[in-house]
Amino acid sequence: MTTARNVMHFGVQCIGENENLLTAARMMRDLSVGSLPVCGNDDRLKGIITDRDIVIKCVAAGKDCSEVTAKDLAQGTLVWVDAEADLEEALHTMEEHQIRRLPVLENHRLVGVITEADLAAHLPEDKLAEAVSRIYAESTPRV
Repeated sequence: MTTARNVMHFGVQCIGENENLLTAARMMRDLSVGSLPVCGNDDRLKGIITDRDIVIKCVAAGKDCSEVTAKDLAQGTLVWVDAEADLEEALHTMEEHQIRRLPVLENHRLVGVITEADLAAHLPEDKLAEAVSRIYAESTPRV
């Protein structure tokens, strides 16, 4: 059985929940990533922010990136998978929630992230195509 641990990226870096979005954007640039997990002072995952979140919810809204915190954007339902979950469960979770980055937890601590690139490296081509179409399927617009 292939588990989430077998396909995830290790060494994921968090942004602290009280860090500002300017710091988050610079971390994304320096790490060459488009998202960051947000971790609290208790070292627990609080959410994920993306470069798109920063642009849409901060910059385009006319807010100051040096004043808005990662915690301010890392709200909503936290979706994750256990490190020992099988790949099918991880894939189903990504499809169901239409997310491209899935945090992987072990003992309530972030240990990695599964991305589309990870899926591409571990799924047969037909299964990958099906998964991607479900992840990117149009959903009802949120108001």
